[in-house]
Order: sequence, then structure tokens, then C-alpha cells
Amino acid sequence: MDLRGNRVTWIGHGTWLWQTSEGRRIMVDPWLKGNPSAPAELHNPWPLDAVLITHAHFDHVGDAVETIKQTGAHAVAVFECGAWLEAQGCKNVIQMNMGGTVEVAGCRVTMVQAIHSCGLLEGDHLVEGGDPAGFVIEFPDGLVVYQAGDTDVFGDMALIGEIYKPDVAVLPIGDHFTMGPRQAAHAVRLLGISQVISGHFGTFPILTGTPEDLRALVPSTVEVPDMTPGITLP
Repeated sequence: MDLRGNRVTWIGHGTWLWQTSEGRRIMVDPWLKGNPSAPAELHNPWPLDAVLITHAHFDHVGDAVETIKQTGAHAVAVFECGAWLEAQGCKNVIQMNMGGTVEVAGCRVTMVQAIHSCGLLEGDHLVEGGDPAGFVIEFPDGLVVYQAGDTDVFGDMALIGEIYKPDVAVLPIGDHFTMGPRQAAHAVRLLGISQVISGHFGTFPILTGTPEDLRALVPSTVEVPDMTPGITLP
């Protein structure tokens, strides 16, 4: 897999750690200590320069507040989720919305839509968490990554492919709470990509999709590596 000198570690489930070719570190959706897939040695993968939050479900923000406070990283989230992070005492929070672009950790980060839900649990109460999102990350060396977050396939993935021209897509494939391999294969076609990194599978028995399943549904020219929590690519 060609990441142009950048590296990505799958911490497990929907949590990812990118290290740019310049040595900056970006975490997506910190769910660490409570994440049954996360290797213990990755429960505190500091330092961090930025934290990107796709949506506010517990399995994506479970350790966000602690992570942001401990590292001092800039946090990027949809407006409502960003307001919640600030209410928890987080600093350096960038609130944004669909189509907006910000610069963090030397990268251009654009928020794009996702088809999912986004409620926040506070105790036993579900509160507004804003809309779910994905991110397009443009690295300093030209690599473009579409980090889809939790989503089903949707037709406007073709626009994401047309506008941003991603080199790599990070797609959820577990099924049940997100798209499974069948829908992800259509996402690959709509995005026009040849490199796919799979996530959000295997954490719980109900998340049944696998990279092997996806690989069987896409052209042989599309690279879909096997993934295990803790693996670093390339």
C-alpha cells in the first residue's frame, strides 16, 4: 500500500492513528481503554497533534476528553459535539460543519457527510450530538485520505471522489451499525479508489464483515489488506 511516507495504525474498531511523513500525529475517534480490540500498549499512544471526531457515539468519543486534555491536541468536531467537548473542559477545540476545511497538524482537513446517527449519552440521557461526519485529510506530501467514519454507502460518495480525488479510503465494513462488504464494494466504485483500509469490524460478534469478504467483491486491482488491531500500514 502506497501511503507516500505516511503511516496509519489501526488501534481497533473505529480508532485510527496517522503519522505524517513530517512526524505529526493525528488520531481519529479515540476509544482506547474501553475498546476491547485495542492492544494495551496503544491505550496511551501519545504525543498527538490533532484529534478528529467523526461523531459522538461512545465507541468513538469514549476517551476523547481525556485524550485531548492530556495531549493538548487540537480537536476537530461538528459544531454540537465540539460544544460538548468544550463543556467538558477541553481546549483547542475547532467546531466546524460539512464542507468546511481547517488546517491542523500540517494537514488540510475537510468535513464531509456520513449516513449514520450521532446522539450523545450523558448518564442515562441521550442528548444532541450534531450530525455524523467523515473527513478528507490532505497530507503535506499530497496523499489524500477519505476517512469515512461510521456510514452506509451513499450516492454522493461519487462527489467526494470527484472533488477530492482520494488515494485511500478508510471504510467501515462490519455491517449492522454501518455498511457491510456488499455496500462497501459500491463505495469503492463510487469513490474511484484502488486502496481500501477496512475498519469497524470484529470488535463484537455482530460486526461480521471482513476484508476478505470485501476483497471478493471488488476488482483485483483494488488493494484491500488484511487488518488486525495494532497493525501499522504500510
